[in-house]
Amino acid sequence: MSEEDRELERIKLRKLKELMSGRAEAGEKLDRPVHLDENEFREFLRRHPLVLVDFWAPWCGPCHMIAPVIEELAREYAGRVAFAKIDVDRSRRLAMKLGIMSIPTLILFKNGKPVDMIIGAQPKPAIEEMIRRHL
Repeated sequence: MSEEDRELERIKLRKLKELMSGRAEAGEKLDRPVHLDENEFREFLRRHPLVLVDFWAPWCGPCHMIAPVIEELAREYAGRVAFAKIDVDRSRRLAMKLGIMSIPTLILFKNGKPVDMIIGAQPKPAIEEMIRRHL
């Protein structure tokens, strides 16, 4: 890993900690998905009561198809649902532990526990219905 990559990782971790601790800049909301690795995952679930996690990979076409929908939902549900993205290629142990066999897989966590799941690219209304069931 290059020095530039290490610096970007440090900045990412610092920003994530600020967002999760409520020390984000005034007026800033968690209105977009946060990219997490398996080390950050548990802490993110602990800090947010309702979290939708998008398990994806850069090479996955359907993952790219639903990405704008996830971004839009993150804006619409800001303050009520936290959104995260986990690259299964970089977090293989976590994906295996959660039984991720196909991507995209969306898992909704409530109070740190999985409560609902969608496998495959689904339209916005289907994802939104899953969220509404648990609000």
